[in-house]
Amino acid sequence: MAPVRIGLIGYGFGGRVFHAPLLAAAPEYEFLGVVTNSPERRAQVAQDLSRPTFDSLEDLARAGVEAVVVSTPAATHVTLVQQALELGLAVVCDKPFALDAASARATVELAEKQGRPLTVYQNRRWDSDFLTLRTLLDTGGIGTVLRYESRFEVFRPEAGPPVAGGGTLVDFGSHLVDQALVLSGPVERVYAEMHHREDEEGLDDDVFVALTHRNGVQSHLWGSGRQGAPGPSLRVTGTTGTFVIDHKDSQDRALMTGATPQSDGDSWGTVPEHLWGRVRRGDTAEPVISSRGRWDLFYTAFAAAVHGEGPVPVDPWDAVATATVLDAARSSARNGRVVRLP
Repeated sequence: MAPVRIGLIGYGFGGRVFHAPLLAAAPEYEFLGVVTNSPERRAQVAQDLSRPTFDSLEDLARAGVEAVVVSTPAATHVTLVQQALELGLAVVCDKPFALDAASARATVELAEKQGRPLTVYQNRRWDSDFLTLRTLLDTGGIGTVLRYESRFEVFRPEAGPPVAGGGTLVDFGSHLVDQALVLSGPVERVYAEMHHREDEEGLDDDVFVALTHRNGVQSHLWGSGRQGAPGPSLRVTGTTGTFVIDHKDSQDRALMTGATPQSDGDSWGTVPEHLWGRVRRGDTAEPVISSRGRWDLFYTAFAAAVHGEGPVPVDPWDAVATATVLDAARSSARNGRVVRLP
């Protein structure tokens, strides 16, 4: 296949760390440049990528791109994605896809009307711990899941969550809820608790969300920017054992050091043995070989989708389902009640 001509909108932390290195290194793409109006970030693009910068999405389209990646502040996602679709471009949107379910649904409907591929960068589906869990469940390693616990917790109490992310619920919560839906399917009840920063931004910086899935599984999800004692990344209780893994996926740290899946080859996303998870059964603990983290598979699948040779890596309707749950969590936390979904 000919490389997909692609451009990046935004060069903040997400664009610089999570997207640009993968696009620049992947053979499936011809990375044409970055849209940014910041002089500092233009200089960064020149230093990091040796690629041109553009003033606007329209300028990038005129340069001949077929597809764009939107990695800008969360509140701008819907507008930019819709503009790109109207220009006839295929789109990858960073999470959170939208700040509410209604906006998410309208954007997916526009993509279907335009007949253009649209997907959401839920790269955490390809985290090592989550892939390991799915393999373990496929082989019956802990029986049938009863309760799924997942955490994205860090300790940054002074900085708080970045405004660009829209708050912890939509930022960390987009990954947490997406993984829970992938694992256990649709949700019928949502309960949430939230803490908000006491500053002019007032963003939530600590959240707990409890989901009851239609199949009976309970998902307990934590996201925090002020947790000094983070809990295990995953603790999943099944009918014959509990899988526990403490470590966080290392692909983000690898990208920050300049590594890529192409530079690291088969060592990309691997986990040393001392960080493997364990299946616990009372006093016994059996190690479980960690699967490789494979964020690179996302962009390989997207290139195939642009060429009409496969589905997008993440169905955008999944992002609508996630946004619906996050809306319900926000309502639950505000009113102190369980919210039932249709």
